[in-house]
Amino acid sequence: MYDQAKTHLTTLRDLLRFAVSRFNQAGISFGHGTDNAYDEAAYLILHTLHLPLDTLEPFLDARLTPDEIEAVVNILRRRVEEAVPASYLTHEAWLGDFKFYVDERVIVPRSFIAELLREQLAPWVADPESVSSALDLCTGSGCLAIMMAHAFPHAAIDAVDLSPGALEVAQRNVADYALQEQITLIQSDLFQKLQGRRYDLAVSNPPYVNAKSMRNLPQEYRHEPTLALASGEDGLDAVREILRRAPEHLTEDGLLVVEIGHNRDVLEQAYPDIEFTWLDVSAGDEYVFLLRRDQLVIAQ
Repeated sequence: MYDQAKTHLTTLRDLLRFAVSRFNQAGISFGHGTDNAYDEAAYLILHTLHLPLDTLEPFLDARLTPDEIEAVVNILRRRVEEAVPASYLTHEAWLGDFKFYVDERVIVPRSFIAELLREQLAPWVADPESVSSALDLCTGSGCLAIMMAHAFPHAAIDAVDLSPGALEVAQRNVADYALQEQITLIQSDLFQKLQGRRYDLAVSNPPYVNAKSMRNLPQEYRHEPTLALASGEDGLDAVREILRRAPEHLTEDGLLVVEIGHNRDVLEQAYPDIEFTWLDVSAGDEYVFLLRRDQLVIAQ
């Protein structure tokens, strides 16, 4: 089928139709930047042909060279047959206007916290200029730390991860944005190596997939590091440790913002005495919570 495509398809429109058909036929899973076959196909084709990612229509009827067709068909074949997320095929991922290098040492960036950082966490952070210290716990590719640096330009930011490989990816992204003076990368198991450090703001998109969900993950997600996904039987292992240790690492008026996936009900049952503030993001108000330091201290 793919060899036939190389000899019979001639235009970008042909390849787009072919890709959508193959993706739908194979029943591949989305969720790493796109949520449907058409958008994923358009992205992979435009990226492979070095065309603007937001400009499809003018090129639809352009005839492609044999080498271009071969390159596109080959990347489509890998997407279907190996179930590799598109971002690992192109080594890039986007959060709004921010582009990041990614490979299989890190999960593909897709945090709802990114939406909140674009608004500088208003109204919870009244004066972004006053944030002098910030923490990105479980930084992975460094994406949230980089967005924090833009949202809070006067903040010295620590970006922490347990994985040396993830920190290598983060280092590359930090360098790409020339933020080495503002962002410090630290290898640590959560707060373990942060003794004495306190922050006006701490954000975290930690592992939060429960054991049952891990067993049922689509193949695409199995390309991502298990260390960055799995968090015990109920998905709260990392969050429990964050809640336990956060008070000693926040300034008096410090804020903690954590993403927890689909675990709101489980979290509230586990911590009935904490009044979580659930932040509105594009998917709803059950994925990201905010707590002040005084709320965490009372709950200890």
